[in-house]
Formats: sequence, C-alpha cells, structure tokens
Amino acid sequence: MHPKEAKRQRTGTGRIAHAGLIDSEILVGIDFTKNERLCSLLADEKYFPVLLYPGEDAWNAGKEGFAQKIGNRKLLAIIIDSTWFCSKKMIRLSTNIMSLPKLSFAGSYSSIFTFKKEPSPECVSTIETCYYLIKEMQENHIVPVTEAECLMTAFKEMIKFQLQKENDRIDGKLPNSHATDFKYTKKKIIPEILNAE
Repeated sequence: MHPKEAKRQRTGTGRIAHAGLIDSEILVGIDFTKNERLCSLLADEKYFPVLLYPGEDAWNAGKEGFAQKIGNRKLLAIIIDSTWFCSKKMIRLSTNIMSLPKLSFAGSYSSIFTFKKEPSPECVSTIETCYYLIKEMQENHIVPVTEAECLMTAFKEMIKFQLQKENDRIDGKLPNSHATDFKYTKKKIIPEILNAE
C-alpha cells in the first residue's frame, strides 16, 4: 500500500478488503526491494508468489498449466493498493515484485465504484480485485472455497453511504467539508446494483 493511501484512506477499499480476508497483510511503502517482511514471504518456498498485473504473459485462473505451476504451494497474490498515478513509482522502484510472475483476470469486469472515477472502465478497486480474483480461483479449484461475498457486501454499503451523505450535503443536512463542494449541486443516483444480493 502506498503511504499516501495508508495515511489518508482509513476506510479505503484496501483496508476493507484486508478486514475481510483471513491471512491478508498490508505492507506500506514505495520501494519494496528491501522490505524485510515482503522479502521473507517471497523467499519462503511454501508460497507461489505472483503480482496482480495485466500483460500478454500474465497467468490467469483458467489458463492451462497454471494450477500445475503452483503445485503444492500456496498462492501468494501481491496487489498494489494505490492511485494509478502513485503506483507507477512503486512499480518502477520495486524490482523484486516486478520480476514475479504476473497474474490477471480470466474475465472482464467493470467497477461499481460510482463515487470515484477510474481511469478506464476496466479499472477496478482493490476490494473488487480481491473479490474477482478469489471467485476465479475458486471456480478453477485453485484455492479452497471460502466466503468472499462479504467483500462486495461491505463495498456496496460503503458506496451507498458515500452517495447518501453527498445527497444529504446537497440538501443542506450536512455542512460542506471540502473547499470545492459548492461546485457539486447535482444529487447522486444510488444505482440499483448496490441493493442487489
């Protein structure tokens, strides 16, 4: 996790995902080449470490040979939690994670994070990334079946809360909290998908 994300986003999607995932860890930094905890995990032979990162050479859950490549090891997925702008520096400096095998999605997904604008439609939040990755791995019998729906449930509730509070601010029920709030006077529509099970 980028230090800015760790400092400013106390309820960011990375932290929410971490709260819902057993055995997950948050490591904060920019250059992870000398991060003792990460280097220890990468050197541990019981793990098959991968970096969630798109590319033509990236593995995915449905790709032939992926399960065999992991073998008896435990999949260790490294996910960069940062803004797209800040993640570029993390990627450039952290040569130890960039040298790992890459892992991407087998399917195509669009974010439901309507409160925040992503750079492109296929960009999804950290918690959505965890959710879709787990679902694909389970469908292909690469990881044990566990309850992952809690991630999306928490995420949807967070979005609904943010949208409702923004509408309350526009209605005058809450004070402005940012200097530019006066520019935003159009009430937000709460998408029906946020109420779907």
